[in-house]
Amino acid sequence: MKRYMPFTYKTMIPYLLLVLLTDVLVGYISYSMLIQSRTEMAESNIRTGMEQARNNIRYQMDEIQRMSDTLFGSLSFQRALQKKGEPLEIYLTMLDEIVPQITAPLQLFGNHIRLMLYTLNSDLNIVSGDNLADPIMDSDYYILSFDDIKDSEWYHTFKDSGRDNIWLQIDTDRQLGNISHIRRLVSYNDYNTVIGYVRITVSLDDLLGNFTAFPVNQGITLRLIDEPSGGNIYQQGSAGEHENDGSFLTLHESIPESDYVIETLVPSSYLTKDAGRMQKIIFAVCAISFLAMACIGLLVALLSGRKMSRIVTLVRSFQEGNFQKRIRFSGNDEFVQIADAFNIMGTNIQTLIHSVYEQGIQKKQAELEALQAQINPHFLYNTLSTISSLANLGEVGKVTDMVQGLSRFYRLTLNQGKVYIPLRDEIEQVSTYLDIQRVKYANAFNVYFDIEPAIGDVLVVKLILQPFVENIFKHAWFGDTIAIRITGRRMGEQIELKIIDNGIGIKPTELRRLLMGPSQAGGYGIKNVNERIKLRYGSGYGIQMASIYGAGTTVRILIPAHIVMDEEAEQEASMASQP
Repeated sequence: MKRYMPFTYKTMIPYLLLVLLTDVLVGYISYSMLIQSRTEMAESNIRTGMEQARNNIRYQMDEIQRMSDTLFGSLSFQRALQKKGEPLEIYLTMLDEIVPQITAPLQLFGNHIRLMLYTLNSDLNIVSGDNLADPIMDSDYYILSFDDIKDSEWYHTFKDSGRDNIWLQIDTDRQLGNISHIRRLVSYNDYNTVIGYVRITVSLDDLLGNFTAFPVNQGITLRLIDEPSGGNIYQQGSAGEHENDGSFLTLHESIPESDYVIETLVPSSYLTKDAGRMQKIIFAVCAISFLAMACIGLLVALLSGRKMSRIVTLVRSFQEGNFQKRIRFSGNDEFVQIADAFNIMGTNIQTLIHSVYEQGIQKKQAELEALQAQINPHFLYNTLSTISSLANLGEVGKVTDMVQGLSRFYRLTLNQGKVYIPLRDEIEQVSTYLDIQRVKYANAFNVYFDIEPAIGDVLVVKLILQPFVENIFKHAWFGDTIAIRITGRRMGEQIELKIIDNGIGIKPTELRRLLMGPSQAGGYGIKNVNERIKLRYGSGYGIQMASIYGAGTTVRILIPAHIVMDEEAEQEASMASQP
C-alpha cells in the first residue's frame, strides 16, 4: 500500500507558515508604528519648541524695532542730536532730552541689551559704557562719535547695501553670540541728511529663550540661519560632520519679516532611543505566540488525524464496493456529521440519488399542476346566470356577445393544457374578460392599455393578469364607476406589468394577509399567481403590491424577458393562438 502523509499534518505546514508570517507582520507593524509614533511625538515637541523660540525672537525683535522707531520718530530727540552751543547748554540738553529717551526703553525691555548712539554732532558729550568686547551682563547705553565707526568694515557694508533698519552680526557679535539692530537717524528738516546711527545689540541666547524643548545633551542641535547667505549665525549643540549623511531629521521654522530661519537637527538615535527595548519585547511576545499556536495546531492535528484516518478507511471500503461498513464518532462536530452522512450513503447510495431526483421533478410538476387546477368556477356560474337573465329578457345580441366572449376567454385560458402563452394573447384574454364584464355592467368602467408593442412576443405563464382584474370587480369597486390601467414595459432583461385601479384600496393588514395567506376565493388568488411565477422563473421574480386605502391599488408583476421562442414554446404559442 502506498504510504501517505495525513492531510492534517500537511495543513500544519501552511498553518505554521501563516502563524509565523502573522507574527512577523504584527511585529514589524508594531515596531514601525512605535518608531513612527516616537518620531511624530519628538517632531511635534521640537516643532512646538521651535514655534515658541520663533515667537520669542519675533516678539523681542518687534520690541527692539519699536525702540528704534521711537528714537527715529522723536522730533525732540532729533533736535537734541543736532544741538550746537556752549558745553553747559549741550550738557543740559543731553540730560533733559537725549539720555532719558535712550534709558527709558532699557528699563522696559525684559533682557539685557546695549543701545549705542553714533552721532555726527561733535559738540555732544561722549558716554562710554561697558567694554564692547565683553559679554552683555546688564543693560547699558553708549553715546559715541561717528568717527569710531566710519572706517569700520561693517559700516561701509551697511552703507553700500542701501538697506536700513536691519539686523546684522558686526564687530564682536559673532564671537559673543550677539546680534545687532542698525538704523540711520535722519534730520526732521531734510530726510536725506543723516544725523546719527542707532545700534541695539542683544544676546542670541536671550532672543531664543530657554532650551528645555531642545535637549542638546541628547544630540539635538539648534541653529539660527541667515537665509540669503546661508550662513550659520548661531548654534546650540554640535551636529558634527555627519549632519548631511541622512542620520538627522532636519526641521525649519522661518521667522516672519526677517531673513532668519530656525533650524533644528534631530539625530535618529534620539527618535529611536526607546525602540531597542521595545524591539526585544515585541520579539519575545511574537516568539511566545508562535510557540503557543504551534502547540495548539499540533494538538488539533493529532486529534483530527485520528478521525480522518477512520473516514479514509471507510471511503476505501466504499471504493471496493463494500457499503456495509459503518463508523461512529462521539460528540457533535463536523466529523460526526461526515460519519453519519457516509453511513447513510452506504445504505442508500444507489436508490437515494434516483429517488431525490425523481421526487424533486415530480414535486415541482405537482405544485404547478395543483396551482393551475385552482380555477374557481364562480366566474363561469355568474356569467351563465347573466346569460340566462339576458335570454329571458330577449337580449339576443348581448347573449350572443357574452357566449362568444366566454368561449374565447376559456379557449385562451385553457390553452390546450399548455403552460406558456405569448403576452399579446394574455392581454387578449384580459380584454375578452373585460368585454364580458362590459355587457354585465353596461360599460360602467373605463379601461386603458399601455403595452409596449416590442414585448408582445414574450412568453409568459398564462393567467397572471386576469385574477387581479377580477379582484378589482369583486373587491375594489365601491362607487358608480371605476378606472383600470394595464401597462407593460421592458426593463433590461426583465418585463414589468402593472394593474392599477382607483378603487377602495386595501388596508395594510389585509394586504399582508393577501400576500402571505392562503389563496382567496373568487379567482386564482394573489398568492397563487405569485407562487406560479416563482416556480417557473425563480425567486427573483413575482408580485409586489402597493395600496392606499380609499385611493386605489397597484399590482406590479416582474418576469424575465425571454423573447426568442424555442421550438416547443413556438409550438405551444401557435396552438394557443389558433381558433
